[in-house]
Amino acid sequence: MPITADHIHATVNAYLNDHPNEKADLAPVLDLLDDHADISTRKEFRGHATAGAILADPDGRILHIHHLALDKWLLPGGHLEISDTTLREAALRELSEETGIPADAVTPVSDHPIHIDIHPIPANDTKGEPDHQHFDFRFLFRTSTDIRQLQAEEVTDAAWRAIDTLHDERLRHRVTQALR
Repeated sequence: MPITADHIHATVNAYLNDHPNEKADLAPVLDLLDDHADISTRKEFRGHATAGAILADPDGRILHIHHLALDKWLLPGGHLEISDTTLREAALRELSEETGIPADAVTPVSDHPIHIDIHPIPANDTKGEPDHQHFDFRFLFRTSTDIRQLQAEEVTDAAWRAIDTLHDERLRHRVTQALR
């Protein structure tokens, strides 16, 4: 069964139980959910859910990928698919697709996201997509496996980087704490 609005709402509520001070930051997500918008589909251009993976190696370095379309170094992740049943599963699927690291070589740190990030995405005329927002549910994983086959149509490079290269201070702090 595909990811439901109930699952997304429950995930946001569990996250807010741990981080109640972020309720105002997540208002765009909560408002759309309260409006019964289907934010699991990329066709909802007021904003839609995506799933991201923060993958740590045994040395505490974090995997980054160079995204072809955005020409930026990012954390692995992407849009939800109809076959995804949970946000964490979607994050793991995206990680495996983009890096070739098999899902069975990765261990989740928690069932809940470590971070929910809202960020703008520029219009993509080729795909007929206006500018919109991504609600990125980020999950922390560990592995001792290295990068395998990159997804050439989306990823041009991958690199393990120190935690301090994570630009978001809140995310950097949480990852640092979780890996201790």
